[in-house]
Amino acid sequence: MVSSLNPKAIVIRSSKIVHKSLTPHPLARFVTEEAICLMFRIGFDDIYTVECWRYVVYVHAQGVSSFVSYADFPPTVGVQPPTRADFIKWRRRWRKQHNQAHRKQAPEWWEEYFISEFWQAPTESVLHSWGELVGTIKFAFSEDTLAEIFNFYGHTSLLKHLQG
Repeated sequence: MVSSLNPKAIVIRSSKIVHKSLTPHPLARFVTEEAICLMFRIGFDDIYTVECWRYVVYVHAQGVSSFVSYADFPPTVGVQPPTRADFIKWRRRWRKQHNQAHRKQAPEWWEEYFISEFWQAPTESVLHSWGELVGTIKFAFSEDTLAEIFNFYGHTSLLKHLQG
């Protein structure tokens, strides 16, 4: 039996991220709808609006009305790479969030974020960019988590290589 493969329809979403400040926060470049979906465990369609204010992000979604720190968002490719100042802001946030001076690691959902981005990378070069990005912030993950992320990266890279 021959099955016909229907190409997936390209879905272009309009961004629900609105910048409300004339002076953008340095970490505003990392605010993405994908991160918000993982952070709050919601779907894209559940997001009503994301307002980027001077010092805080306001997320309004179905069942969610919350202010979020810019330092809660993971870095992304396609914008200026993270700087040393960004690293300091993330570490400070993680310590504050967990009330532990020794806690210097990203929230657990960051792992899901990067694995999801690996999987969605349209080309090997984009996937490679994501891998390099994770390499620059490897301090954010435990050894076990980092091994899991790079294991998935290697698996995804192999699949993309075989497809292309």
